Amino acid sequence: MSRHLGVGEQVVGAEALHGGITAEMRRLSIGTRDGGIRHLVLRTFVDEEHAEDWLNREAGALTLLAGTGVAAPGLVAVDATAAHCEYPSLLMTHLAGRTVLDNEGLETRVPLLARQLVAIHALRPAVRPREYVAWTTADTVVVPKGADAAVWAAAIDVIRRPAPPYEGRFLHRDFQPGNVLFDVLPSRSAGARITGVVDWAAASWGPADLDVAHCSANLALLHGPAWGLRFAEAYAEVGGVLAAAASERLYWRVRDGLAISEDVELLSQSWREAGRTELTTRAVEERLDAYVTALMDELG
Repeated sequence: MSRHLGVGEQVVGAEALHGGITAEMRRLSIGTRDGGIRHLVLRTFVDEEHAEDWLNREAGALTLLAGTGVAAPGLVAVDATAAHCEYPSLLMTHLAGRTVLDNEGLETRVPLLARQLVAIHALRPAVRPREYVAWTTADTVVVPKGADAAVWAAAIDVIRRPAPPYEGRFLHRDFQPGNVLFDVLPSRSAGARITGVVDWAAASWGPADLDVAHCSANLALLHGPAWGLRFAEAYAEVGGVLAAAASERLYWRVRDGLAISEDVELLSQSWREAGRTELTTRAVEERLDAYVTALMDELG
């Protein structure tokens, strides 16, 4: 660690950051030579078989993003194989702001989220990241208790089909409110300004619809199905381009909704830890069922 700090600097404190599901996050306080304090963030994978791949991918994404205008942490160092650290780790700069998962101010934040995602998709890296990987299959979907079996069977049939053709874009791949930082001032409504986007470990190349679908599904579970349906409209309203055919757009939205079915317990736990204590696993399952049902109603 010390070799990545400035002359006369040292770590004087560490604070655990909440919200991460796969990795441990700590904000490090660095004492500077002139007596000041600056902060870095240490991302550590303690027990994860994909740690090396994810850390290398995030390091590559942060390098690519430097100077693009998309606010992301700056890469300081990476030790993807734990050659120098106890566990595979990545050290990055600290961004101001915080995640906002509350219902209050959502009307303001949704267009900001959409505009930020359009900016990410507009990037044209000289070296493309790897192609996206689907996060679920028709055989691994977890149908919520009490859900309409016929509706879910039809939804699962949707993702048995080949993926629609698409024009590739640079994807965050886990773009959702938990990975976006806002500068929220007490005198303003929540979500006045986005200060940065974090967690680039799954950065990929694929359809813009997939990022939109993922944010839509998260909004549906955090704030209700109507907000999941609204996000795609907001993305298009600020210049985002989705698949031309309604059936293709819905394919990606159904696919991501079904993918989340496998992680409802982990997601709901992380949201409760962030203060949304009413989002029990059962409550999130019910919202997922309502969201998937609404998507299938649109599919006709």
